[in-house]
Amino acid sequence: MSPLSSTHDQNLQLAPLLGSLGELIRQARQKALRAVDTLQVQTCWHIGRHIVEFEQEGAERAAYGKRLLPTLAKLLTAEFGKGFDTTNLRHMRGFFIAFPICDALRRELSWTHYRTLLRVENSNARQWYMDETATLNWSTRALERQIATLYYERLLASKDRPPVEQEAATHIQTLNKSPREFVRDPVVLEFLGLPNAGTLLENDLEQALINQLQGFLLELGKGFAFIARQQRISTESKDFYLDLVFYNYLLKCFVIFDLKRGELSHQDIGQMDMYVRMYDDLKRGPDDGPTVGIILCAQKDESVVRYSVLQGNEQLFASKYKLVLPSEEELRAELDRERAALEERLLNQNLQSG
Repeated sequence: MSPLSSTHDQNLQLAPLLGSLGELIRQARQKALRAVDTLQVQTCWHIGRHIVEFEQEGAERAAYGKRLLPTLAKLLTAEFGKGFDTTNLRHMRGFFIAFPICDALRRELSWTHYRTLLRVENSNARQWYMDETATLNWSTRALERQIATLYYERLLASKDRPPVEQEAATHIQTLNKSPREFVRDPVVLEFLGLPNAGTLLENDLEQALINQLQGFLLELGKGFAFIARQQRISTESKDFYLDLVFYNYLLKCFVIFDLKRGELSHQDIGQMDMYVRMYDDLKRGPDDGPTVGIILCAQKDESVVRYSVLQGNEQLFASKYKLVLPSEEELRAELDRERAALEERLLNQNLQSG
């Protein structure tokens, strides 16, 4: 009997045991996630309550005004790390106002669910979406879809509800297939204060390329200082995670790198333009130059590089940054080289395991 046949037979014999162990591990992870979700939601609610009660205690407290949340964010972040920025504190404050009774909250929902629900202004609709999410086990993506398509309003307006319900259920089936995994949720990681949250998200070729690119840029010696990986920036309703962020002290500006799978699309370019605008609003200092966004497309037959600079003195700055930032040819060559090396390592690993 060949070694391959022997290994195959052993795998068949172990299949029932592996199935049982896999189910046990999945259930344990879900229970752990549920416990963290419950604690996080309760903590966010109580933080919001304390902030609102502080603001309501007389004119002296109210005088803090717009300075309160940024000041709290700076102090809490210094002691507890990410997850307590101004945007998140504003959500916590709004969370308490929208759901003033803690016991009425549904334990089945995560903090990300509740942040999504805060976008619903109608209190009756918000309550209905909360109950439906808990009852039908909607993921956050499914909840976002139902809100965006005005599911509640369409049901109220419809004289024949079953077709509307069937249409909604059909569209969210694929969105509810995979529950989020505990170690892959940046919001949970930030809440727990775990270090290097970004590195815990890496398990595919694209993220491995980002690993190599980070070292490549630092080795260029053109003024790059590493700032963050998987850095979260937020709108009022959504979180976005930037693959790599550097500061270039020759240009005196932030440089954002975003790696895309497949062919580069107009949506990818629009998203990077949004990232650049948001970063300028949230992070750029008065003496900093306009933020630069660089999109890298790792598709096999076309390693595309696209630059984005949006704010002020674009022409002058563009000519200046071309002297300092890596050229499109340098970035394309580095992507191709590292991708080939990584694919070779993966192939060798597969051959050895087979």
